[in-house]
Amino acid sequence: MARSFSKLEAYWISDEHNALMNDLRGIINSREEFKRAIVSSADNIINKEVGNILAGIPVDELNRDGAGLRIKSLKDAGFNTIADVMAASKMQLANVNGISPEGAGIIKNISLKYVNQVRSGVRIRLNADNMTPETTALVNFLNRYIKISPVYDETVELLDIYMTPVYDALEKLEPSKGTFKWLFTSKAHKQEAEGAYALLQELIQGDYGLKGKDLQLRYRYFIETSNDFTAWADFKSDSIRYFTTLEEIYPGVLGNPDDVYGLTEELAEEIREESVTLEGLKCSLRRYQEWGVKYILHQKKVLLGDEMGLGKTVQAIAAMVALYNTGATHFAVVCPASVLENWCREVVKHSELPVIKVHGAGRAEALSKWIEEGGVAITTYETTAHFDLAPGFRFDMIVVDEAHYIKNPNAARTRNVKEISSHTDRILYMTGTALENKVDEMISLVEGLQPEVANPLKTMAFMSNAPKFREQAAPVYYRRKRDQVLAELPDLIENMEWCRMNAQEEEAYIRTLWSGNLMAVRRVSWNVDDLQYSTKAQRLKEIVEDAREDDRKVIVFSFFLDTLDKVCKLFPENSTRPINGSVPPAIRQEIIDEFDAAPAGTVLPAQIMSGGTGLNIQSASVVVICEPQYKPSTENQAISRAYRMGQARNVLVYRLMSDDTVDERILEILTRKQAEFDAFADRSVAGEESIGLDESAMGDIIKAEIERIRVLKGENAFEKAKNTEN
Repeated sequence: MARSFSKLEAYWISDEHNALMNDLRGIINSREEFKRAIVSSADNIINKEVGNILAGIPVDELNRDGAGLRIKSLKDAGFNTIADVMAASKMQLANVNGISPEGAGIIKNISLKYVNQVRSGVRIRLNADNMTPETTALVNFLNRYIKISPVYDETVELLDIYMTPVYDALEKLEPSKGTFKWLFTSKAHKQEAEGAYALLQELIQGDYGLKGKDLQLRYRYFIETSNDFTAWADFKSDSIRYFTTLEEIYPGVLGNPDDVYGLTEELAEEIREESVTLEGLKCSLRRYQEWGVKYILHQKKVLLGDEMGLGKTVQAIAAMVALYNTGATHFAVVCPASVLENWCREVVKHSELPVIKVHGAGRAEALSKWIEEGGVAITTYETTAHFDLAPGFRFDMIVVDEAHYIKNPNAARTRNVKEISSHTDRILYMTGTALENKVDEMISLVEGLQPEVANPLKTMAFMSNAPKFREQAAPVYYRRKRDQVLAELPDLIENMEWCRMNAQEEEAYIRTLWSGNLMAVRRVSWNVDDLQYSTKAQRLKEIVEDAREDDRKVIVFSFFLDTLDKVCKLFPENSTRPINGSVPPAIRQEIIDEFDAAPAGTVLPAQIMSGGTGLNIQSASVVVICEPQYKPSTENQAISRAYRMGQARNVLVYRLMSDDTVDERILEILTRKQAEFDAFADRSVAGEESIGLDESAMGDIIKAEIERIRVLKGENAFEKAKNTEN
């Protein structure tokens, strides 16, 4: 039987497949190599830190427990610290005058106890502002591991389908690669070889070959383009993913590896087994956040009380995404009006879920659209009075933000929220306020979720901080503190707080636009006659209240003196004197000393160009910026007053922004300039300072805003503004 292909063609197709298969298997092996490199790099960082700590522990500590060692002999021989001892062998120590081999062994054993004790407390901290060769190596390996992971997954899937058929065909093709071997091959095996050749040709030219070569190219691209600069840049854009990946590969290296956070082991085991699919979530979750999502889904009706800054909103969005992936379609969010716009933006930013804002004049139409089409209906406590849901209508989940708003069971908004909640089996209350010290408030909220849990709690209210009480509340109330999950958090947590203007603010905004006064326009929301109509002022009050509950103090920065005066009036009982350019340095320090000694919830108003430089205010851990500045460097300098060496807590930064105003236009331009700088410029202080706006650019922004409003609202809007001004 003659072959339909030559011996050389058999060799060629065989070599082609073997080469491709080796490359694909190499992709799989490389990820394991990167995993080992990540562990090794992490150990290098830990070992270096352990060495630094041991270098500061005098050798005298070896006798702390009365071991009776000859410390003077060790010092005379140059062994002054525990690090020196650990760097020496037993033989080197035994050669020290007065130290016996047995004594050298005791010295090494005691020193090793110090090493283990120190190592158990060392945690890896990755910071793009503090790059070292060791952390850079770790970030680089993490970057490669993360980048090739999708290629790895696709390669595994491809080999699962094709590896066995390919190797089987290669084996059957083997007789055709030799002239004499072919002559003595049976007809049946020759037919198998013919079929194998045809199959191998088909595979290499079809989906297997094309997909395999694409995977090779993508893998090589990721490896060749990965370097220290691109790795750190990617880390800065999504540090959470790096921390999560490191924790998965090396559990406990970032901090407390315990997922339970106060739950009973039985409940924790059930939650651990909860299956969650987060396809469609546009952000990475920290490990504790993913655990929180599982808790929310498993328990169905819960109160999430994580401390301020731990990402309750993201956990709520992730829970909705997970439900959506199981077929759920309708979700609702009830929140204070001050964060309505923020919720809309956060859902769009972090998920693919459609958002419908049920608020204002079009609320009835928006509600009907949500009922018909689904998505996330986001509304306010006040608007819940207008929710008209048919008795048989059911939806999939309600999220109630700042749930302490409904602590009073007799309040109208509490009754409204409960009525809406009766249409769903899943209810998530959220609050950053510590409820252990407001036990009646906690029990009231729990009663609206799981009455069977609330009733026993009433008899235990007097012991709300005891483990038994927390265990009883665990099925419905879940709270993590920063010191439990701190290592997975960045040191600086920045929040963009978008505030939707009301009618009074909008009128004042249009009036200032028409005036052409650059400074007046920038004071959007703060230039209303009555601060009760300022959404920024109301949001600031909420932030300060949360800070007080969380045992924090607040710095409020603004460029404008009259804004600072209004901040002082907003907090007459808990505000210090403001710091501005006219305050002498000695008086500034007096104000800071007063602030340092003041209780939680105290506000320090400061002009950003004065209080933003040259001061150390580590006693504050919340920073609020009232309006966007012309230069990001101005804001960064202000933030650094609190975010600096000596700061014992994570710093929370809130930028107050009014939606659809010059605030948003300034941010858009500065974000674009920053992106261009990051892409093309060498980093330097001078370079950072060059990113910003000038008055000419601000004038252009105002002209564009006037034109936008003219198109949106007509010329009458400005006629009204002129009449009001006159």
